[in-house]
Amino acid sequence: MISFNEIAGNALLFFLVFGMSATVDIHMLLLQLKNIRAILMGVFLQFAILPMLGFLVVKFGTLERSAGISLLVVTSSPGGSYSNWWCSIFNADLALSVTMTAISTLLSVVLMPANLLIYSKYAFDHEDDTIVESLDFNSLFIALTVVISAIGLGLFASAKVHSYKFNIYANKLGNYAGISLVVFSALLSNTSGGGDQKIWNHEWQFYVGVMLPCLGGLCLSNLLTTFVSLNKPERVTLSVECCYQNVGIATSVALTMFQGEELATAMAVPLYYGLLEAVILGLYCIGAWKLGWTKAPKNINFFTMIGTSFEVLTTEHGDLIAIEVSLPKNQKDMKERTKMGSDGEILHLKHSIDDEEMNCGDAKCGWKCLTAPILPSPTKPKEPSGLQLPEVPFESEEAPSTPVRKGSQKRLQDQEGLHMYSLW
Repeated sequence: MISFNEIAGNALLFFLVFGMSATVDIHMLLLQLKNIRAILMGVFLQFAILPMLGFLVVKFGTLERSAGISLLVVTSSPGGSYSNWWCSIFNADLALSVTMTAISTLLSVVLMPANLLIYSKYAFDHEDDTIVESLDFNSLFIALTVVISAIGLGLFASAKVHSYKFNIYANKLGNYAGISLVVFSALLSNTSGGGDQKIWNHEWQFYVGVMLPCLGGLCLSNLLTTFVSLNKPERVTLSVECCYQNVGIATSVALTMFQGEELATAMAVPLYYGLLEAVILGLYCIGAWKLGWTKAPKNINFFTMIGTSFEVLTTEHGDLIAIEVSLPKNQKDMKERTKMGSDGEILHLKHSIDDEEMNCGDAKCGWKCLTAPILPSPTKPKEPSGLQLPEVPFESEEAPSTPVRKGSQKRLQDQEGLHMYSLW
């Protein structure tokens, strides 16, 4: 019989994933589905790099057997929906995070047991498939159903409602559900586990060994994503996806496999790793924000940054300052535009002038309108959120003397009959 804790946990999980998925503009998610380089890199980091780092620590370190098995399970269990919450709070690429959650959730049904089977065989003598047999596949499939259904319904709602205001409310719902799920999981871990977990009664090798996969994964994910030239918010997203693990699976395996002192040691690993990933990724995300690696400006207030969904507002802002392909100079241009516009739909273009960044036209805005992919806009305009991007204070060396370089606007208006509408 399903317990109340399972029902409550799955309900919070559903609202978390639904809220984050409904935050994402459907066009941005479709673009991320075509971002093969980022998706393949994310899968490689989650199912190859971090499990390998865990195996190396267990194989060549001095961890006890129970702690080593627990660490293998931790590093082989992708974090899933919790990573969406981190990417939302710190304004990384949420569309990519939702895409990776859907893909990694499906792949983990096969790749997680495969990793555990391979690495436990070579890390321990006579271990074979004992760890895999201890996995609770019923819970895994329930979580799979909850996550996939929540993603599907969230994306459907985002496309159907077609409102930036709805995206904002959905993001708040997801954030509140995420906070509630973190608190609920913490309370549950303190009331279950069968005794003293002795998290602070270990030798220094235990703490270093459990910490190394998290730190190593964070460093390697940043190096590899930079090497393949992903944009900066995508690098932050994949780094979070790589390091944030589902420690609940390791807790379940420990409860099934061990008793007594071994159980206490095994339970300490997911608890300690959970604390580590929260602290390390929190500091990393703050550092990434201050370095300008997220969608939030680095010089705004911290509480404004974590309380604002720049995933939604920057998309809406880009639509407002877009250059509309309209009012062509002659009928020939009209035919060309109709052909480009996919059955006559108006296209919104984001341009850069001579490969430089262009401001929207308001010197007080502080937002730079970067070159973005061409997206078709639906016949019905998307309902505005009613919110504005927070005011960004200029740093003295960055304050522009003119929002657009002299002559740039004229060239835009003359280029192929395009007309710019200044909404700012």
